Amino acid sequence: MAQIDQSSEPEVLDLDRYVPALLTFLSNKLSSGASACYRKHFGVGVVEWRVLALLAVENGITANRICQVIGLDKSAVSRALRLLEDAGHVKTEADPADARRVIVHLTSQGRTLHNRILRVARAREQRLLDDFTADEVDTLVDLLQRMNSRVQLVNSYDPSKS
Repeated sequence: MAQIDQSSEPEVLDLDRYVPALLTFLSNKLSSGASACYRKHFGVGVVEWRVLALLAVENGITANRICQVIGLDKSAVSRALRLLEDAGHVKTEADPADARRVIVHLTSQGRTLHNRILRVARAREQRLLDDFTADEVDTLVDLLQRMNSRVQLVNSYDPSKS
């Protein structure tokens, strides 16, 4: 019978220092909290809010562009768009340049909802960042943007080619 070597500890992640886990845990908690808040007070979840927020910045874009910017899969964005369109917050139209694509526009009702949620989103953000100085917030934003710019590189990593 083979003996098991118990002298060496198995390798495990230090979840207090593994950045992807820290970001995921934080994101999941913020998303679920935002979704509960926005559903209770505005009748939309966090995915619908993200779509509204993007359209407020970049109106008249395709669903594919929404997926690209937000980082959600097409089915989640499609469900959110269907809900928002049924409620009158967005309207869609065929792209004149390519009828296979749909262009999404924020309606005036959608803009009003966006503005109402935005006040709550900013208040939630302020609570999150209250313990940080302005310089720390600037540094945090810079670091997050730098990480975001490397996501494609990270996601293209193939361990079989290392």
